[in-house]
Amino acid sequence: MAYDFDLYVIGAGSGGVRAARFAAGFGAKVAVAESRYLGGTCVNVGCVPKKLLVYGAHFAEDFEQSSGFGWTLGEAEFDWATLISNKDREINRLNGIYRTLLINSGVTLHEGHAKIVDPHTVEINGERFTAKNILIATGGWPQIPEIPGHEHAISSNQAFFLKELPKRVLVVGGGYIAVEFAGIFHGLGAETTLLYRGDLFLRGFDGAVRKHLQEELSKRGMDLQFNADIERIEKLADGSLKATLKDGRELEADCVFYATGRRPMLDNLGLENTGVTLDKKGFVEVDEQYQTAEPSILALGDVIGRVQLTPVALAEGMAVARRLFKPEQYRPVDYKMIPTAVFSLPNIGTVGLTEEEAREAGHDVVIFESRFRPMKLTLTDCQERTLMKLVVDGKTDKVLGCHMVGPDAGEIVQGLAIALKAGATKRDFDDTIGVHPTAAEEFVTMRTPVAG
Repeated sequence: MAYDFDLYVIGAGSGGVRAARFAAGFGAKVAVAESRYLGGTCVNVGCVPKKLLVYGAHFAEDFEQSSGFGWTLGEAEFDWATLISNKDREINRLNGIYRTLLINSGVTLHEGHAKIVDPHTVEINGERFTAKNILIATGGWPQIPEIPGHEHAISSNQAFFLKELPKRVLVVGGGYIAVEFAGIFHGLGAETTLLYRGDLFLRGFDGAVRKHLQEELSKRGMDLQFNADIERIEKLADGSLKATLKDGRELEADCVFYATGRRPMLDNLGLENTGVTLDKKGFVEVDEQYQTAEPSILALGDVIGRVQLTPVALAEGMAVARRLFKPEQYRPVDYKMIPTAVFSLPNIGTVGLTEEEAREAGHDVVIFESRFRPMKLTLTDCQERTLMKLVVDGKTDKVLGCHMVGPDAGEIVQGLAIALKAGATKRDFDDTIGVHPTAAEEFVTMRTPVAG
């Protein structure tokens, strides 16, 4: 049968655009449907605008520390509207770049809500198109628990478009989005409380990293409340919000921000017209080649719930395009040794196994750890400390994990990720000459184990 398209992609986020562009480059006839914004979560309400806000929040520290280097500044004033307006302009620019990339690649762009009619047919804006393969790349959507008054709370989607900076913010959650936004609000001058129902935030990260960040955020005056959760939210007469906690305490704020998880965005997608199946958490089930239970339908990115990171979706998109249209270049995505960063203030960078994971896997674990005050702060009153940690297998000398909390942690760990991917040993680290004077050189000068 002759199809209108070889590949029809639903969702123009990172993974969908990558798959579409490269499939078209390999000679396939490709269409992409997008109902919201080109670039998906990352470009519009995720990593890109968040990083811009993190940069904005960091200036408060830079102004404060500059006096130690001889600078005398007038009283600094921050204008939230200017930051948001400039952020919006940059996102609009990126939207345009995504549009150009798709069109210049020969991809047909359909703007509207696409619905799957059958395993080879998509309907959009009243038209139907057939495709040999359909790729679901619709991403995720933030969830706010349906507690009484939940309509008064916001998620990350709304946070990027607030008309003004709230004076008092309650951030609810213990993942990286909660930690990052708590740092943004706090850094920009809001009175910020982070509530998390567990014992300590960032579950799944190395224990030393989690504790170190807790200490640093507390030093900065952020109110951290663990084993705490909201039972209901009420709007008061003056427009402020009252959150009643499950332990009976009451907290007042101008904004309650929830970052307690994301769900796959499958609304009105028409999956009931196919044999596609979902797992217990509602994510699309796929095999190693991103194929669903319906052979003609594939899925990737946040919607499959594996590793929900933009570079992973990009790698998955590339893998799908190659397998379908350039099989001689196909290679599966390797989910081991994926580096990641948390743009908290201070930053976290990490790659490989945590100490806890290494011990659980049965490795003969040796730990190297360093905590120090960065050189930049020696002329200031700031007492922030950096953490660097290596997790090593004592039998093979292989470095299993690298972890850092401190300035530019994400930038530093990217290079270390290549070393770990290549199988570097602790001796390789020891034999590498450091770049002096930098914080990064500490990773190649740690000689004495702290635990084993």
